[in-house]
Amino acid sequence: MSPNSSPRHIELVLGLTGLLDHFDGKLYSCHHVDRPKPFPDVYLHAASQMGYAPENCVVIEDSVAGVKAGSAAGMRVLGYAPSDRHSSHHESLLAAGAKLVFDDMRQLLDLLKA
Repeated sequence: MSPNSSPRHIELVLGLTGLLDHFDGKLYSCHHVDRPKPFPDVYLHAASQMGYAPENCVVIEDSVAGVKAGSAAGMRVLGYAPSDRHSSHHESLLAAGAKLVFDDMRQLLDLLKA
């Protein structure tokens, strides 16, 4: 979910997927900060609100601007590039600062444990 989305859109999509309850009111978007991605503000705000240091956070991003924002925040960034996207997108995410790029969300739990 893009932090540049409106809070209402984020809630709608998470509600449709049945995931909204897992976030327990911890939803942050560019509407909570002065500057949107590629600035790190939304990620730094979310970390601060939840009481975590940026270096203890992980960002999962599918956009170059988001990868740049997460990297600028000092967070570990994992790029997501579904296999139906062109391979140059994979390279763009790496070039923007993603530590690695994966193409299947079923891999995420293992990547977070690493």
